[in-house]
Amino acid sequence: MSTTEIDEALSRIRFTEAGLVAAIIQQWDTREVLMMGWMDAEAFRRTMSEGRVTFWSRSRQEYWRKGDTSGHVQYVKGLAIDCDGDTLLVTVDQIGAACHTGTRTCFDADQLSPVVGESPEAAREDR
Repeated sequence: MSTTEIDEALSRIRFTEAGLVAAIIQQWDTREVLMMGWMDAEAFRRTMSEGRVTFWSRSRQEYWRKGDTSGHVQYVKGLAIDCDGDTLLVTVDQIGAACHTGTRTCFDADQLSPVVGESPEAAREDR
């Protein structure tokens, strides 16, 4: 992808006042949601041009490329900007764990029990 194309995509992203945008990371083939991280414009540029996901660490105030120290690499398969321009969806081929705790996904530790909704069509099919 050319610098011009990346800059054009960047113009559509609505960054926070801190210059960040949320990036949801999803396994490309199973659609499993793996994690969420933050990107600034440079992290977005790197992700778009290098084929590996780069984030901005708010706590360390530095860039980090997933897998450089852990070996749990995220290879980019696709990237989309949501309709509001304030969230990215990055589809990846995840090698190893995505979560810093060593688990496959960051969303498996604290499962909640909400009331489950049912569409009117599903209710009619149950009868």
